[in-house]
Amino acid sequence: MTINTAQNASAEPFLPTEGEDERKGDLTVFAAYLAVACVIGLISNWVATGTDPLTALPGMIVLYIVSLGGLIMARVIPVNLPAVAWTSLLAILVTIPGIPGTDWVVAKVEALNFLALATPALAYAGLALTKNEFDIARRSGWKIVIVAICVMFGTYIGSVAIADLTLRLSGQ
Repeated sequence: MTINTAQNASAEPFLPTEGEDERKGDLTVFAAYLAVACVIGLISNWVATGTDPLTALPGMIVLYIVSLGGLIMARVIPVNLPAVAWTSLLAILVTIPGIPGTDWVVAKVEALNFLALATPALAYAGLALTKNEFDIARRSGWKIVIVAICVMFGTYIGSVAIADLTLRLSGQ
């Protein structure tokens, strides 16, 4: 077996590679990875806030179910949206005020600290950068900085507009 074939015969045969459709990956592998991420999230939440993992577990289970639901929706619904979009839509739906169960969901998820959950995810994202991505950034040069600033600014303005509209509609 050559080095190239050894690298191609990885331990992750069911995950999509670059350019493949994410909806074709093995759902059980994604579910296992999500479970590992949830355990890491519970530990980081415990370290950051001191919240007992058993207290935060129901909120993490809610996030796990919503994430898995988004992955399933991306496969079942014939609209070509990424799984993260379906997950976001499902999370919005289960937290809309007035929908039965929303108060319980919000109460359970409040035990989790967003920054504590984001830290390990962002650390992994930083470690997962490849040589190809660094080459793209080098070729793009200063232009990519301008694009990044515009994207961040647009995202911020869009978030402010949505938050303002929501607050005005709710009378606050």
